[in-house]
Amino acid sequence: MSFSISRVEWDLAAPLLKTVRERVFICEWRIPKKIEFDRKDKNAFHMLVCDDSTQEPVATGRILASGEISRIAVMMKYRKNCIDKVVLKGLISIANDLKLDEVFINSPLESVNYFKQQNFSVNGLVFMEAGIPRQRMVCPIKKFNMAKYYLIH
Repeated sequence: MSFSISRVEWDLAAPLLKTVRERVFICEWRIPKKIEFDRKDKNAFHMLVCDDSTQEPVATGRILASGEISRIAVMMKYRKNCIDKVVLKGLISIANDLKLDEVFINSPLESVNYFKQQNFSVNGLVFMEAGIPRQRMVCPIKKFNMAKYYLIH
């Protein structure tokens, strides 16, 4: 399988981004639609991954100018392909372009160890968001190695 990852604007790619996020967050995680899609989407920088053979969207993620990474979603059928790491690297590339020193994510508790493996560290106390316990995690940009990843713009 091969995939294309692109930096996209919400106004142009919203239907594709919504397809992935609705299936993952609304259908699987049962997050209410009014919480999933917020005002931050229009100002966020988005990554979109599509399956080259079907041209269907399979993953997405966003980063805000503040350095907040969120809404990383990969369709169930594609999770074994490590696409989440490619999305994360794409978001870090945007953070580099924004000249950010660090990024942060409000990770679900079951994903804390995953983000620790990506060089994030725990910051603060556990809190609830959309009915899910979360942990804020931070990572300096310099801890990411970008050499292996190529992005299509």
